[in-house]
Amino acid sequence: MSKKPVALVTGASKGIGAAIAVELSRQGYDIWLNYRSDDAGASTIAAEIERLGGACSLLCFDVANAEAVASGLESLLAEETPEVLVNNAGFARDGLMALMSETDWQSVLDVHLGGFFHVTRQLLPAMLKRRRGRIINIVSTSGETGVPGQVNYSAAKAGLIGATRSLAAEVARRKILVNAVSPGFIETEMTTDIPKERVLPMIPMGRFGTAEEVAAVTAFLCSPAAAYITGQVLSVNGGAYM
Repeated sequence: MSKKPVALVTGASKGIGAAIAVELSRQGYDIWLNYRSDDAGASTIAAEIERLGGACSLLCFDVANAEAVASGLESLLAEETPEVLVNNAGFARDGLMALMSETDWQSVLDVHLGGFFHVTRQLLPAMLKRRRGRIINIVSTSGETGVPGQVNYSAAKAGLIGATRSLAAEVARRKILVNAVSPGFIETEMTTDIPKERVLPMIPMGRFGTAEEVAAVTAFLCSPAAAYITGQVLSVNGGAYM
């Protein structure tokens, strides 16, 4: 059993999830790093965590698949319960709703909402029994404002915000804190095709954020300094939505 507390971060082979995993390692957590298929990316992040002196266990499973989640976590959870769960796994399939396929609609909901449900449900009973834990859900400005061409993504993220608040109310008496971090435009693989000349005028700070800036807010919510914060959405968006 690890001497350090453990943080499970989903979708952490790249982008925001990878930055969160590295930052939590810096803050003294050993990492259970979940990813779906990017073996090379996951191994690179694991090596960085180990370089920083932490331990990293790679967990390859699709959070949208309930059976895969259960089998991927069962043996680990029999030995240890993470102090922190960061539900970060997600992806976008943008398009106008009038032209959206059933697959593009359902697959986005399955990963964001289904993934949150499948993974959280596995960890929550032990957290409740132990009477402590932090659950952080990575949402999006799209779930707060609505964005044309992202009906599926916005619906998934808005649903995750609602789930965050409801779960926070359910488990607060057991000292489990549930919050969301809501990034705006962040420099990641998901935003490489966005025309910056059209977007930057919408951001008061005049730039995209970094994954490390999102990770810093996530780490704060996992810290003792955030012990009286639950059911909240902390935005990291440069003022794009206030």
